[in-house]
Amino acid sequence: MAKIFCVANQKGGVGKTTTTVNLAAGLAKVGQRVLMVDLDPQGNATMGSGVDKRSMALSVYDVLLESATVAEAAILSERCGYSVLGANRELAGAEVELVELERRDKRLKTALAAVDADYDFVLIDCPPSLSMLTLNGLCAAHGVIVPMQCEYFALEGLTDLVNTIKQVHANLNPDLQIIGLLRVMFDPRITLQQQVSDQLKAHFGDKVFDSVIPRNVRLAEAPSYGLPGVVFDPSARGSQAFVAFATEMVARINQM
Repeated sequence: MAKIFCVANQKGGVGKTTTTVNLAAGLAKVGQRVLMVDLDPQGNATMGSGVDKRSMALSVYDVLLESATVAEAAILSERCGYSVLGANRELAGAEVELVELERRDKRLKTALAAVDADYDFVLIDCPPSLSMLTLNGLCAAHGVIVPMQCEYFALEGLTDLVNTIKQVHANLNPDLQIIGLLRVMFDPRITLQQQVSDQLKAHFGDKVFDSVIPRNVRLAEAPSYGLPGVVFDPSARGSQAFVAFATEMVARINQM
């Protein structure tokens, strides 16, 4: 049975897409069957997985409107080792079109149920706002992975996200929980980042992943080559940290 996780944070610019594509590549590297779902109309996770969003015949938009299945729309990214259910600008229109449809918040969940046996992990890259698209992701998921920078404003954003997850858990998806917080773009030389990291561990305990993703130039360069850092430069510190995170993720899921 596939474990479905949203990578979400209501604060923009915290590395959600970088986390999603590199975790997908890391999980593929350690032998897992992975589907990456891009729910952001910008399509950055699609392009960052080696798939051209402009040339896709079918996308997650078609899946949400039930004119295509996941099996029909997913594309295997051979270089990255995982499948991609891509997004492009069409998806922005889905926001408006879904409002009047039945089961508008459960469409992704229904679609993914059909491919449950085909994957070990499904990772969903959510847009930064709490939109109908994000809601579809949260309703489909077993849990949320929260990438965070160790900065003051990130703590404020985390409070909003925790409240959102509680509301979705109470009203729409009783399976939903926070799987863990991932510290990203981390620089141990900055005292504030170390202090925020300590606060996170004190407040959230074992919900904070042991793995820490360092600030890394190679991870930042990789999207311009249309690849996750894990594939672009496997020897980079950031890439190795994501593979270690993928290993920790598999171990954590096996204990659940």
